[in-house]
Amino acid sequence: MRPRLLHRAARWLRSLSAPPPVPGALWQATLAHYPFIAALPAPALARLERLVRHFLADKEFTGAHGLEVTDAMALAVAAQACLPLLWLGRADKPESALAWYDDFVGIVLQPDDVVARREAMDGAGIVHQYSEVLAGEAMHRGPLMLSWRAVRDAGATADEGFNVVIHEFVHKMDMQSGRADGCPPLRRGLLGSRSGAHARRLWAALWGPAYQRFREQVVMAERFGAPAPWLNAYAATAPAEFFAVACEAHFVNPARFAGEFPQLAACLREFFNQKGLQPLHDGRRQLLIQPGNGS
Repeated sequence: MRPRLLHRAARWLRSLSAPPPVPGALWQATLAHYPFIAALPAPALARLERLVRHFLADKEFTGAHGLEVTDAMALAVAAQACLPLLWLGRADKPESALAWYDDFVGIVLQPDDVVARREAMDGAGIVHQYSEVLAGEAMHRGPLMLSWRAVRDAGATADEGFNVVIHEFVHKMDMQSGRADGCPPLRRGLLGSRSGAHARRLWAALWGPAYQRFREQVVMAERFGAPAPWLNAYAATAPAEFFAVACEAHFVNPARFAGEFPQLAACLREFFNQKGLQPLHDGRRQLLIQPGNGS
């Protein structure tokens, strides 16, 4: 059997005995720390807790540089990682959505951001070396790395649309179709499509121009002093990053994201099988969603 099939078989065997519930006090502490999760309605929170249980049974956490991964830390990652999957599984079996994450098991938590050495070849064939500061990294068919500081601070950075966990796990979803390119596997019927190939064409027609407009905004802000866009400028570095940054903002600050990118917000609501997003009157954001038929 291939590694992915082995992983699926192991998950199926584990599913024969349901993982134990998350301890109530630990779950409530997690919700208190991440208001964008606590704002979910009760049915969604119950579905999320079930997803989280299976996620924790399926993944393995490792702390780097002496970091000890506690139950609370693993739960913090799991709760955020499962948000994009909330309504993608079957109505009677939410954990079926974890198939989106079936190409890896390991999650490495770093105490803080890490500096990675990179190489890039220019058009003249000259190789340039540079350093890049990373809060997270997702590797195709490999483990996923996260900065614990960025994970821990996600509640405080939600207004900025920043969430490293969602960002990296959405990359994993994108990679299900191969390399990360900003277009994850799409189902027939999405955006009114007649087939998966038609869905990809409609997706490109929507996301491609939006990405180019955003890049122009960033260039105007950085070079000519125009107002900086609200969405993280890192989204301008590649279509895959634009998609991942858009998704993290969509989940942690949906009202602001929908105001900035109404067409993309509608597209993401359909892709993630959500029925609607609406801000609460007190300024918090809440997903007002109903389970669909899955994907």
